[in-house]
Amino acid sequence: MARISAVKCTAPIVLLAFGLALTSCASMEQTWQDNPRAVVGSLGGAALGGGIAALAGGGAGWIVASTLAGGLIGGYVGKKLDDHDKQMLAATSQRAFESNRTGQTSTWRNPDSGNSGSITPTKTYEASSGQYCREYQQTIVVGGEKQQAYGTACRQPDGSWKVQS
Repeated sequence: MARISAVKCTAPIVLLAFGLALTSCASMEQTWQDNPRAVVGSLGGAALGGGIAALAGGGAGWIVASTLAGGLIGGYVGKKLDDHDKQMLAATSQRAFESNRTGQTSTWRNPDSGNSGSITPTKTYEASSGQYCREYQQTIVVGGEKQQAYGTACRQPDGSWKVQS
């Protein structure tokens, strides 16, 4: 009997979290274009928060709460990049995608904010669409906190590189 009431109690929490995730998807693409670090920070923080709660044996409510809290904290760190940080990140990424050998790292550092980062292409391939794509690993240090991301960028018809995932 206690198990049924626990399921009834956590089910609304899970549904609420799922609803919040669905409503945030609509604005995710615009947020990605405006501040990709906020998106990566949110997703990484959510995964880490939920993973830690699950490994600690937390129930569904704790896992959902930890996932949401991790996403909020990660998004906050991502938003802390100022405009100059974003420009340096974008320029370094474009150069790395275009010119770096696989495994070669490019770095940037903003002396004003103290934020820094690195990007390393890890694989280069031609997609079925004919676009050249590169998988990469990226590290960003904001306020002394290190965040890592992985993704794929593909060359656009105009020669620029666009992050796909």
